[in-house]
Amino acid sequence: MIVGVLRVRLVMFEALSLKDKRRITKSLKDRLGARHNVSIAEVADLDHRQAATLAIAMVANETRFVESSLSKIVDEIRAFSRASLVDYEIEFV
Repeated sequence: MIVGVLRVRLVMFEALSLKDKRRITKSLKDRLGARHNVSIAEVADLDHRQAATLAIAMVANETRFVESSLSKIVDEIRAFSRASLVDYEIEFV
């Protein structure tokens, strides 16, 4: 069993309040969760209105599959127009 964790740091310049930030992150989390069957949680920057850190977890049998899937998620986050990807890290547990 391979557990992959992707940690992404996002900036949302259009978020003027925490409510705006929640709307943007919820939209992204719902989209990624539905398309990729992953678990997603906001793990840092909870009180910062224009920044968010998300952790995305995936479990599978092969390291290559997890790495490939998490890389596709990074590409999809880069294409998400309402948030900018600042940094990301992939870790295997």
